[in-house]
Amino acid sequence: MSPPPIKLAGKNSQANRQTLTTSAAQDARLLVRETLRISATLASAPLESRNNLQLGHGRLDDDFVGSSFRLICCEEIDGRRWNYVAEPDSVTGTFKKGSFRALGLHSRQPPLDVFKSFVTSYVVPEGFPDSVIPSYVPYMTWRALKHFFGGAMGVFTTQTLLSSVGIARNTAAPGAVAINWILKDGAGRVGKMLFARQGKKFDYDLKQLRFAGDLLMELGAGVELATAAVPHLFLPLACAANVAKNVAAVTSTSTRTPIYKAFARGENIGDVTAKGECVGNIADLLGTGMSILISKSNPSLVTTFALLSCGYVLSSYKEVKSVVLHTLNRARFSMAVDAFLKTGRVPSLQEGNVNENLFSFPWVKYGPVVLGPRFKDAFQEPSVYLALEPFFEKERYVVTYNPSKGKVYALLKDKAKSDDILKAAFHAQVLLHFMRLSYDAQPLSQQQIKDGYSNFVPTAKDLEAYIVESCKMVSHSYGIFKSKAAEQGWMMSEAHLNPGRARLIK
Repeated sequence: MSPPPIKLAGKNSQANRQTLTTSAAQDARLLVRETLRISATLASAPLESRNNLQLGHGRLDDDFVGSSFRLICCEEIDGRRWNYVAEPDSVTGTFKKGSFRALGLHSRQPPLDVFKSFVTSYVVPEGFPDSVIPSYVPYMTWRALKHFFGGAMGVFTTQTLLSSVGIARNTAAPGAVAINWILKDGAGRVGKMLFARQGKKFDYDLKQLRFAGDLLMELGAGVELATAAVPHLFLPLACAANVAKNVAAVTSTSTRTPIYKAFARGENIGDVTAKGECVGNIADLLGTGMSILISKSNPSLVTTFALLSCGYVLSSYKEVKSVVLHTLNRARFSMAVDAFLKTGRVPSLQEGNVNENLFSFPWVKYGPVVLGPRFKDAFQEPSVYLALEPFFEKERYVVTYNPSKGKVYALLKDKAKSDDILKAAFHAQVLLHFMRLSYDAQPLSQQQIKDGYSNFVPTAKDLEAYIVESCKMVSHSYGIFKSKAAEQGWMMSEAHLNPGRARLIK
């Protein structure tokens, strides 16, 4: 044992640590003081003096005479700028370890601006408003309102269902109550699968289907509310309500992507979709919270539900109305051709979408024009077909008018392509235009409208004359219509006109 040397070593070690600590503290204070001085000078320097800074490994200019730091590079993010600097090491010829740092050239944002930026990052796509079309804002506004009312209604309908199943439990075993609840959910899933058969209707009549889905959602909520009045009918009513709500969910999911795609100006569909869903969820949570507060005061269930339903339906209607689609489905195509024949111009995208009828649901056989029908529906007499067929010898379709049904029919031949189907639809609208002009020219005493123009029975000679006149009009104006529609931004495709599958074969 040699205690003295150990004690001496301990003293030397302690002295060395004190020296290193003092030196490190001095270096840290010097580095902090130098960093703060450069940051303050950079922030207060005018723009022209900042532009004199040398990039790369150059030394800072006159504003930093005596500074040992060198500017490495500059960076800008969303209008905020940083300078990256480092202190050179005269011994190694490189930079001192740990001296590399970023100096902000901007002042600290106010708390309100920070909060605004935080919210904006969640509810609007990047690059807004340049990354979306102008109709995006009204669409999202009405969508948020719809989800707000929907979330509020969900609280009352859930309370009603739980109350109804609680009353039913008094007369049924707990196992039966659980089975009823499972059957309710199962019926909804079956309805969802069956409605998926609509298929392509989600593409060409998506606005009508979207609005119809929201109406079904309201209907389902109303049926759920009715279980409070007749709790012994909980199972059939709850099943019917769940079927309606699940069908509405399929409609909303299937039409969501095409609608968001219409708003995106670039390849940012995913961003637009994510932000749109975030807005809906936020509004839904706010509506749920408000409804919970209201329910504590035990308001009238019928009155509250009626007010929320009115807000929901109105918001849904305005939401769908604000969607601007570039495609021409049957409703928009008919309106565009009618405007072209009357005024010589094709409506703009905004005009065409605003004036579209949302109540013309695709499963309802509406309108006076039928595209791609069966032969037996279009012709009652073979002689009529034989008389008209020569006029369409060079075309891949045949257009006629059936007076017993008051409709114009455009039959398609087996070799009809996309442009042939569009031309057939245009020709049918032109023939309908001439039929209407002839009908309107009749005396009022002879105008008895019943199911369209079903009482208007032109003679075979008159019908032939209308066909000849329409053929001349189509050969002259079809190309003009297509070019003017393209100038307005419309995209024409036979798929969006939903033609029937029947074809004439020779």
